[in-house]
Amino acid sequence: MRSKVTGARRWVVKIGSALLTADGKGLDRGAMAVWVEQMVALREAGVELVLVSSGAVAAGMSQLGWSTRPSAMNELQAAAALGQMRLVQAWESSFGEHGKHTAQILLTHDDLSDRKRYLNARSTLRTLVDLGVVPVINENDTVVTDEIRFGDNDTLAALVANLVEADLLVILTDRDGMFDADPRNNPEASLIYEARADDPSLDAVAGGTGGALGRGGMQTKLRAARLAARSGAHTIIIGGRIERVLDRLKAGERLGTLLSPERGMLAARKQWLAGHLQTRGTLVLDAGAVQALKAAHKSLLPVGVKTVQGSFRRGEMVICVDLDGREVARGLANYSALEAQKIIGQPSDAIEAILGYSAEPELVHRDNLVLV
Repeated sequence: MRSKVTGARRWVVKIGSALLTADGKGLDRGAMAVWVEQMVALREAGVELVLVSSGAVAAGMSQLGWSTRPSAMNELQAAAALGQMRLVQAWESSFGEHGKHTAQILLTHDDLSDRKRYLNARSTLRTLVDLGVVPVINENDTVVTDEIRFGDNDTLAALVANLVEADLLVILTDRDGMFDADPRNNPEASLIYEARADDPSLDAVAGGTGGALGRGGMQTKLRAARLAARSGAHTIIIGGRIERVLDRLKAGERLGTLLSPERGMLAARKQWLAGHLQTRGTLVLDAGAVQALKAAHKSLLPVGVKTVQGSFRRGEMVICVDLDGREVARGLANYSALEAQKIIGQPSDAIEAILGYSAEPELVHRDNLVLV
């Protein structure tokens, strides 16, 4: 089972507020430097890495001298605005010591529920990772409201894992993992090393709430693992203060709690595309495009499309059929129906000249397309 960790090529690492701020004493630059060194080693070993960092509100609270997390939205937003500046500076400085750059991305729930913004965020993250930049993601606490807030960065990390199709979500926390009883009250409690994310028995041992600094607890981490499992990702819940924790995970050491998905990544993604989104249009492909999709697992380029049917926006799902009307695949369109009508049959390098801009060279990217 731990081979799923050692072989994972795309990691989302989430670090909680209590770890980042030494339980509210201000940003722990020393601890950050240790994690950064390990994350840089992962990058150099070929692992694609996205970092989800809590700590903005906690860092702002420290600057303001507040010991208790405020409940008023305006005070939370003010603390986040103050702390986010220091948080991102700290990450950039620490990665910069190793010659690596970071990029700040602030998200709200709307960004991932709207299909167009979802694709935009995904495209940006993919580009940053390809460039060797480490994206640092946090919830946009300065503008978020109760209606759109993720509620905790564990949930945000799981949604990011879905967004980038990560193989592995690593949640660094102040506990060594999930236990079969509360280790604070029961010295006989044993660490759960491995389990299925959907195992209902885990609900009984995931009780408890987040600390004074954060919004999450073990319940939110279990919920995050289940969200990540929907796209086939494995999740490890593990103590961030364990010595060389990321190095040891990569080496295959049996640490923390590994929660596995019910289905593999391809099956989970196919179920998500097939079952959770309504189709809005149809693309009729020529024989060459069908072959490229089915045999070579390529993206769908405009040049291989003969006809566009229906009305759809960027980010909505379309069905791909062959010239006889047989469904070949389905996926998320990078262009609207009106835009697609103008570029079909044309090479990708002509898109900008035709539309005046080029969002993507593909009409449907292979990562957002499943064969049927």
